[in-house]
Amino acid sequence: MRTSISRIIDNPMLFKQQLLLWSEQFREVVFLDSNDYNQKYSSFDCALAVDAFTAIKTDYHNAFEDLKQYKQVTKDWLFGHLSYELKNDIEDLQSNNFDGLHFPDLFFFQPKKLFLLKGNQLEVHYLLLCDDEIESDFLAIQTFHQASSINHQTITIHQRILKKNYIDKVNKMLEYIHRGAIYEANFCMEFYAENTTINPLEIYQKLNAISKPPFATFFKNYQQYLMCASPERYLRKENNKVISQPIKGTAKRFFDTFLDEKSKTELATNPKERSENIMIVDLVRNDLSNTAIKGSVVVEKLCAIYSFEQVHQMISTVVSNVENTISPIEILRTTFPMGSMTGAPKISSTKIIEELEETKRGLYSGAVGYFTPDNDFDFNVVIRSILYNAQNKYVSFSVGSAITSGANPEQEYDECLLKAKALFEVLS
Repeated sequence: MRTSISRIIDNPMLFKQQLLLWSEQFREVVFLDSNDYNQKYSSFDCALAVDAFTAIKTDYHNAFEDLKQYKQVTKDWLFGHLSYELKNDIEDLQSNNFDGLHFPDLFFFQPKKLFLLKGNQLEVHYLLLCDDEIESDFLAIQTFHQASSINHQTITIHQRILKKNYIDKVNKMLEYIHRGAIYEANFCMEFYAENTTINPLEIYQKLNAISKPPFATFFKNYQQYLMCASPERYLRKENNKVISQPIKGTAKRFFDTFLDEKSKTELATNPKERSENIMIVDLVRNDLSNTAIKGSVVVEKLCAIYSFEQVHQMISTVVSNVENTISPIEILRTTFPMGSMTGAPKISSTKIIEELEETKRGLYSGAVGYFTPDNDFDFNVVIRSILYNAQNKYVSFSVGSAITSGANPEQEYDECLLKAKALFEVLS
């Protein structure tokens, strides 16, 4: 049971910053920020969940069933992550590549303290065991100020797959495509720094400031951190409606208005980019049909162009309706991992990805989000993100692009560097 109160916030932008700073004291933190991005599907502008009352942490073995049972027991708000490696729980797959981060495959917690901000309306939901702390916490949050910035060490970023090897690997993937083994695959490469200490909160603030994405996330689980500037929604459920919004198609932004509009128009009409997007839309439609009411899967928007601070993106919206009897965990299990991060067909592309990539994806290509007590949920796609294990001082970020029959390896490499631009910037 929770005690819930509402408040009017005079300066929501400042309050968000204070919430985030105040949260740093807790072992478990999930901070979600839409950055006031204009989007059709949204429950709140910002959410903060802190301080686990209960939690589940597991590897991929039987992970979805364990999560289902945990959710049935708690019947409460749950915040956490699904890593890409949960694919191994769904199909006969494995991941044997290098892993420098060592995040759990699945982690969710039931927060003692929860804040939901929409406009200037704040909802606070505290478990009864700590509801006597609401007023003192509220006062502490409003008086919180940013500490002085510390001097960071110089970060030396290494590239896991050098350009020549990247081009060789993309050509190998193209061979698979031309043989008919797959139609499309998302090929990713890692950038990393070893023996490195960073301030995760400051890095997140810098990344969010230059990206302002609709699915920004600051995640902390003891010494494991995610600083995420994702523009992509994986999956949302509101009442009986399920929404997926895969991204495929990226173009550079320009300060010059004419050049920026030209870039946007070229993306909208690019046959290769549209083909990539439509392939994944077909995959998502098929995934959603596993739990949908018959005939309810609809493409609401196809290949629409959305503009963000760093890039233009091509995003489609696919929706379905489900019966009340369908478990939210089943909806996730039958659509995971998201098609935009695998390819088509999903299993074949996943196996080829594992063969050609050199790093275990872990939380990258996974999802962060929440469940409500009413069985709704919302999850992003973990891209444009920096991951950090403070215990072993390992910093990592990965970028990728979709490889189809029309792919040019040099151009795909350049697209990866474009996506990595903001991540390099905040770590430099």
